[in-house]
Amino acid sequence: MIAFLNFAMLAFVSGDAGGGSLLDVNPGLIIWTVITFIILMLILKKVAWKPILDSLNERETFIKDSLDKAEKARIEAEKMFEENKANLERAEVEAQKIIDQGREYAEQLKDQIVDESKEEAKKLIKDAAAEIERKQQEAFNNLKSQIADIAVGAAEKIIRENLDKKKQEKLVDKYIEDLSKN
Repeated sequence: MIAFLNFAMLAFVSGDAGGGSLLDVNPGLIIWTVITFIILMLILKKVAWKPILDSLNERETFIKDSLDKAEKARIEAEKMFEENKANLERAEVEAQKIIDQGREYAEQLKDQIVDESKEEAKKLIKDAAAEIERKQQEAFNNLKSQIADIAVGAAEKIIRENLDKKKQEKLVDKYIEDLSKN
């Protein structure tokens, strides 16, 4: 402020009324220029500075809020990433567990089917052997019956020739017993 007053005094002291060159100092012009500048600054402060500063403050607040939101979003994204990673690991473990259970079940089922097949094969073999035995016995009984018929027929012929019935019955019985043993 003192410099301004000194400057104003200098302008009054050297107040020549003549026209000067561009390099000459005109104190009146300087004072009016300073006064105009101060008035202009006051008007700008009242009219323009406040809206500009408000706009800058709003912009600063908006940027801070945006940065805060971005940081929160980043933290939330990291949290979700970690949760997804943990869920994926759990899912992989569960999938491996299910695969292992499936393999175990398939192995048990295979063993069960093999065992059942063996049992069924044994049963079929046993049934076939029993059927063979039955058919063999049936064939043997048929053969025995046919031999008995033949023997009776032969005995009848012999009896007709030799009328000794007791002797012939003994021969037939002995013949049948021999057939049974074989």
